Amino acid sequence: MRILLVEDDMPLATALQKSLQDEGFVVNHVNQGKLALNALSTSDQDMVILDLGLPDIGGLEILKKLRDKQSILPVIILTARDSIESKVKGLDYGADDYLTKPFEISELMARLRVIERRLGTATSSIISIGDVKLDTFAHKVFLYDLEASKENEIIFSKKEFMVLKALMENAGRILSRETIESKLYHWGEEVLSNAVEVHIHKLRKYLPEKFIQNVRGVGYIINNNSKG
Repeated sequence: MRILLVEDDMPLATALQKSLQDEGFVVNHVNQGKLALNALSTSDQDMVILDLGLPDIGGLEILKKLRDKQSILPVIILTARDSIESKVKGLDYGADDYLTKPFEISELMARLRVIERRLGTATSSIISIGDVKLDTFAHKVFLYDLEASKENEIIFSKKEFMVLKALMENAGRILSRETIESKLYHWGEEVLSNAVEVHIHKLRKYLPEKFIQNVRGVGYIINNNSKG
C-alpha cells in the first residue's frame, strides 16, 4: 500500500516514514501543502496521512480540495490541535480518521490496518485463501500441510511478502505489474524492470501450484476460492 505522508515536522516525518516502511508500507513524504496537492494530482496514492499545521496551505484546505474533486482517497489527520471543534471540523471535511499528537505508532498502525482492510477484501488481519494463510499484523505466511495436519510457516523476504499481501488482499482482482510495483517502491527507489516477475517466481516456489495465476498481458490474480 502506498501512503503519502504530508508532515512538516522533519524528525517526526523521518521516524514515521521508517516505522511505516518497517511495517511493509510504501511511504512518499512531502513537507508542504503545495507539494501534497501536486503529488495527489500526478501520482497514485492509496492513502494520505495529513498534518493540519503546514507552512503554506493548511491541511484542511488540502482535504477540502481533495473532497471537492469527489475523491474517496482515505485520509488520516495528524495534528496537535486537540479540541473537539477541530476534530469535528476535520471529520466534517471528509477525513476518515483523526489522531492527536503525540500518539503511539502502534495506534496509527492499527488505524491504518482498519482502512487497509476496508480497501481490500480482507475483514481481519488474517487472510486465508485455500491452504495459504497470511497474517498482516505479524508479517507471517503459513501453508497448511494436509498429510501432517498442521500449518508450516514459510519465510519470505519483505518485498515477496508485500507482493503476496497485495494479491491476497485483492483476491479475485487482477493486479497489473505497474500496480504491484506501486505498492513496493517509494519515490526515487530503483526498480528493476523484471522485479515483480522475480518476486512472483520466488513465491510460486513455495506456494501451491497455480495459486498465483498470470493473466497474459494484463497482470496477476489470486482467486478467492483458490486451492492451488
